[in-house]
Amino acid sequence: MMKTITKSVALLIAVFFSTQFSYAQECFTQYVDPKIGTGGHGHVFLGANVPFGFVQLGPTQHTRGWDWCSGYHASDSLMVGFSHTHLSGTGCGDLGDILFLPVKDVTMRDIRFSHDEETCRPGYFSQRLHYPDGGSVLVELTATKRTGMHRYTFSSDIDTARIVIDLGFGTGWDRISGCHIRQVSPRMIQGCRLSSGWANRQQIYFVAEFSQDVNLSKLNNDTLSVVSCVNHAPLLVKVGLSAVSCGNAALNLMEENVGWDFGTVADNATKEWNRQLGKVRVSTNNDAWKRVFYTSLYHTMVAPSVFCDVNGEYYGSDAKIHQGSFTNLTTFSLWDTYRAWHPLSTLIHPEMQRDITNTMLNIYREQKTLPVWHLMGCETNCMVGCPATIVLADQMLKDFDVDAPLAIEAMRNSVGSHRKAHDLLWEHGYIPYDLDPSNESVGKGMEYAIAYGCAAKVSDDPVFKRLGDSYKQYFDGATGFMRARSSDGRWREMFDPFAAEINHVKDYTEGNAWQYIWLAPHDVHGLVALFKDRKHFISKLDSLFVVTGDLGKDAPPDITGLIGQYAHGNEPSHHVAYLYNFVGQPWKTARLVREIMTTQYHDGIDGLCGNEDVGQMSAWYILSSIGMYQVDPAGGQYVLGSPLFDDVTMDVGGGKTFRVIARNNSEQNMYIQSARLNGRPYPYSYINFKDIVAGGTLELQMGRKPSKFGTKDIYCP
Repeated sequence: MMKTITKSVALLIAVFFSTQFSYAQECFTQYVDPKIGTGGHGHVFLGANVPFGFVQLGPTQHTRGWDWCSGYHASDSLMVGFSHTHLSGTGCGDLGDILFLPVKDVTMRDIRFSHDEETCRPGYFSQRLHYPDGGSVLVELTATKRTGMHRYTFSSDIDTARIVIDLGFGTGWDRISGCHIRQVSPRMIQGCRLSSGWANRQQIYFVAEFSQDVNLSKLNNDTLSVVSCVNHAPLLVKVGLSAVSCGNAALNLMEENVGWDFGTVADNATKEWNRQLGKVRVSTNNDAWKRVFYTSLYHTMVAPSVFCDVNGEYYGSDAKIHQGSFTNLTTFSLWDTYRAWHPLSTLIHPEMQRDITNTMLNIYREQKTLPVWHLMGCETNCMVGCPATIVLADQMLKDFDVDAPLAIEAMRNSVGSHRKAHDLLWEHGYIPYDLDPSNESVGKGMEYAIAYGCAAKVSDDPVFKRLGDSYKQYFDGATGFMRARSSDGRWREMFDPFAAEINHVKDYTEGNAWQYIWLAPHDVHGLVALFKDRKHFISKLDSLFVVTGDLGKDAPPDITGLIGQYAHGNEPSHHVAYLYNFVGQPWKTARLVREIMTTQYHDGIDGLCGNEDVGQMSAWYILSSIGMYQVDPAGGQYVLGSPLFDDVTMDVGGGKTFRVIARNNSEQNMYIQSARLNGRPYPYSYINFKDIVAGGTLELQMGRKPSKFGTKDIYCP
């Protein structure tokens, strides 16, 4: 008997460790296709990087319009070179710094290439370039956080290997304001590129080390140079970047990229991607869904990016050099990412929250306001509202380590500034369109109300509460829409709920009246109360997904992914499908989120219905496919929808995991029938952050027809 028990225990132990080992060894990167979103309006980065790395090393093309914001679009087959910084999924362009192009002779530019000869996986990119008069070069790229590594294998019929270094070329969105380059040893050059664009005072220093002796020749002062050497294939180049100095760029290179083993650097990059992607493990028989999921998870980890050197120094928002005791970050697309990226990150990247918090509070110290859209140490002031307030409030409510007095001071001073009609909001309680010449009065006012409403949850300041309710001032009960009003309280006479712009006047930010009715995620029940009754609210919400109309010829290209007038390609709509849970009709949420997941995302190059927006589009998909979404952006109440996957396990930090099991799940069985949390019946159509991060299992019984699950008011969010 004892031997039997011993054998059983041994078997259980073996199974346990084999399970742990299989999780550790599973190759999640095999499901990532970085080309998803490089077509259409996805605007995603293609190239080599590591999670949240400063260096994003990849191909760069000429800017031929809005769809080249990342510097690359799948429709183009002309290559300008390979640059070390890129944006991913943005609606504006910039970066493309420190561009290298391997050439046969120095007169070559704009080399044509075939997409069939591209290979890209997390941490590695390669492309073969063929020269018009014969010969070719295989370009291979990989990266660490602050360094890029190139391997150029020129064909044997080329005697001299040449690399053009173009410091004058960005992605076409910025203007160079200064640069320098010089050779400091037989195998090392260094330089700097200063530019002004979306980031209005950007500086990138670099050090490039070659695997053999090279000669540097300047073709056009310092903006265009060529490095040449005898072709002893392959030629390897390691490039360290810094926003502080060439000395720090060299320090980053010495610390992160020692030796010349390209394969090891690429393998290490892939291993780091695999480790991060493994934080969420999904089970499904649908391979396409799995590719979309892990590519989405990959897209959420391109940014925010490390923006400090290995010694802790970083280039601050005041254009001074600072010493940090944390990892300083950049590329904060906060108007987009406060909605889903940040709520997702609090679940699967708890270790990052201190760095996010400290970065934003230090930006406040340096520029006297919280960040809005921060890039390379510069405030772009792009988009509206005060979204950093929302992120900080969410972190505080979730008990992350936040300097609460400083955070509340920053919230008060940031939302109380005169930026983009704040003063009008304070004076009138809303933003009168006739006193605000910059348009978008409703869009700005609604976003400010969310920021104030979230601030009110962490502070007893009565101004926060009053202005958190200010969204109600825009509601016209006669039409059932949020509308622009003048300083004497009258509604603007020009009104078409479908039009995003009328006679060059925009009352909404990248949207129309149909899309802006719902923008009070911090106070959904207060929004419902504006309508005559719940029945009228539901009727209006139903209409959103079926009504059609003309957005107008001047509508922003961001308004994409339309289902009726619901626009999934732009962020103000992202919470709307989940509003049904608040009014006792969660089955409508289930049906709609399934439709959105399966029609607005796929695994082709145009697999995103709109801009990736620095991870927001993908974060919506990740949360929704797990079966939940945080509607109120501050507080941690995740509303249940309809899980796409049968089984999902998230690592939520502290050695704990949270598992969502969807039993009897299928494309038809999309409706939750019942739920159990850690083995006990769970009647609520939402789950709290604290219950998720405590670890455990949420079991959802799925079915083909709507049920009464979550329909009673006491069980609604």
